[in-house]
Amino acid sequence: MLEPSNFSPSLPSFEKEKIFSDILPPELAFVFSVDSENPALLVARWEIAEGYYLYRNQFKFALKRGVLGEPQFPQGIIKEDIKYGQIEVYEHLLEIKLPVQDRKGALSLEISYQGCADERICYPAIQKIVNLPATPLEASAFLGEDDLEDEEFLELDEAFEFSAEFPSPSYLVVRWKMADGYYLYRDKLAFSGEGELGTPALPPSILEKDPLFGDVHIYKQPLLEITIPIKTEGLQAVTLSVDYQGCATAGLCYPPTTKVVNLQLGKSSAMSEQDQLAHLLANANVLYIMMVFFGLGLLLSLTPCVFPMIPILSSIIVGQGTQVTMGRAFIMSLVYVLAMAFTYAIAGVLTGLAGDNLQAAFQNPWILVSFALVFVVLSLSMFGFYELQMPNALQTKLTHFSNRQQGGTLIGVAIMGILSALIVGPCVAAPLVGALMYIAQTGDAVLGGLALFVMSLGMGIPLIIVGISAGHFLPKAGGWMDSVKAVFGVMLLGIAIWMLERVIPGQVIMLLWATLLIVSAVYMGALDKISAGVSGWHKLWKGVGLILLVYGVLLMIGAASGNLNPLQPLHNLSVTHTSNAPVSAAEFKPIKGIKGLEQELAAAQNKRVILDFSADWCISCKEMEHFTFSDARVQEAFADFVLLQADVTLNDEQDKALYKRFGIFGPPAIMFFDRNGQEQGAYRVVGFMSADDFLQHLRKVIQQ
Repeated sequence: MLEPSNFSPSLPSFEKEKIFSDILPPELAFVFSVDSENPALLVARWEIAEGYYLYRNQFKFALKRGVLGEPQFPQGIIKEDIKYGQIEVYEHLLEIKLPVQDRKGALSLEISYQGCADERICYPAIQKIVNLPATPLEASAFLGEDDLEDEEFLELDEAFEFSAEFPSPSYLVVRWKMADGYYLYRDKLAFSGEGELGTPALPPSILEKDPLFGDVHIYKQPLLEITIPIKTEGLQAVTLSVDYQGCATAGLCYPPTTKVVNLQLGKSSAMSEQDQLAHLLANANVLYIMMVFFGLGLLLSLTPCVFPMIPILSSIIVGQGTQVTMGRAFIMSLVYVLAMAFTYAIAGVLTGLAGDNLQAAFQNPWILVSFALVFVVLSLSMFGFYELQMPNALQTKLTHFSNRQQGGTLIGVAIMGILSALIVGPCVAAPLVGALMYIAQTGDAVLGGLALFVMSLGMGIPLIIVGISAGHFLPKAGGWMDSVKAVFGVMLLGIAIWMLERVIPGQVIMLLWATLLIVSAVYMGALDKISAGVSGWHKLWKGVGLILLVYGVLLMIGAASGNLNPLQPLHNLSVTHTSNAPVSAAEFKPIKGIKGLEQELAAAQNKRVILDFSADWCISCKEMEHFTFSDARVQEAFADFVLLQADVTLNDEQDKALYKRFGIFGPPAIMFFDRNGQEQGAYRVVGFMSADDFLQHLRKVIQQ
């Protein structure tokens, strides 16, 4: 913006308008040129219009591919300036000599300067980049014939191959394929056009020191891809204007460039499910949004996101013994669900705004092992362990701890709900990702957080029903009550093992499941003789115990054979398979970070690529591995793809940068790339997908 300099605020408005109306643009006020005929000396020249001047102390110079000597300034004049007081300035004609040492080939001269119009306005600092080619004499002195060919710089569009697409009504994608030895300035990127553009998802940049501009962020990777959120209001085509500027590391900087492209909504605009939900949040009315997300929450209640919470809440209520009533069970269930819902909403908002998955941070081995031990302690209370004869002081402390954690108070129930949301059920599904995308793209934490809260309430409805049922149907004091508590004690031990699956080797987990089932079977009387005249219930109990015993033995055999899947313990021992039978898991090549991905995409040799995000603590990832990727039909379809896998277990900076690169928030997520290495965003898969559904999805990708 132009800055006032020395004009009087008492001037009438029409006088001020006159003052500003005849102000020259800086290009005409200070006509700039450079003389480079002498290889060892550059002459920077300004023809300064009458009534204008340049500040002596505002000149800055920097040179690439050469050493710049001390600039030689002529004598200026002293002027009284309202901004700087008495200061040296230049008027009319200015020439500054710039000695050049060790010049090698073409030069890129960067200049910054500032000037004013007498007693009217001052211009902001002006930056110029001048590219000076090597002279024939200079080239022959420094370079051989082959070197001359090597020093030829690419044309702008060859150095930075630009493309853009409109794959979804909710976002645009712009890309640059950069030649080796070239880079783009991050701060020179600008986007404008039809529709309401959101904040671009810029990937991590490299910080470099520039002699003129100081610390600057640049991109120098082979492929730069930026996603730009957009509200289109139903538009099928948009015009996008993109500004950028780049340089060659060899010493050439290109002038600022603007590309204007007309983009048609692609045929792949069927959109992935998460894109549809982000679009819904951006365009639908609030009541409809809440109804949709509540329904999606009900559907998610039938997934591993919620299953582990059922025995936790049930054991809390059962732990109250004969004192629990149906009303009390409802209040406790409601508190648990509300705590879980608030936690999901707050964690989701923080994730969307910051880009870091809060739930992933809680999948630390120490946290998981500690929480698993809490479930072990709680299970022991269900078995009456604390009622055994032990020192009174220890018995009192353990009982007090158990009652408090199980929800002896509503605060305890709420704490268990919070921890369950953060630790027990880390869930990444399309509805969650859709809401997080909306929050990240728009910054609207209120609507996004409300949608997540309502979705969590939908997830909690079955929990409330189970809790009320437990309060209503629980037997009163006696042998039956002890048996029911023992069942829930076993379930809590199962939850502890299930959590340890994320940090303990698979064969050890198989042995733990086998031990739990066999010991439970023994306590159920699986090895006891049936006495004459026993009740039918006793026989049923023994029959269930025998089933658990046999399955526990099969798990031990499976663990000994090297199998890792508790649901298919004898898989490694089977000889024949049907055409749809599971086979060994597909072989994915591991990659790490953005650089690793770019290297593999470049090496894909015109083949399609699948990138799978996975982690040891991701339950849905294990489901995909055991039930989807191992399907023979899916593996046959994989023959058309290069399979890559990003293990984000550590959740380190490289993993987070890869998340940001694709605008995702955690595993499981699967990306598809075409033969040119471009991601097919509309075909992303988030969350678990069965083998049949995934196979159908793969066929759609192949047809594109």
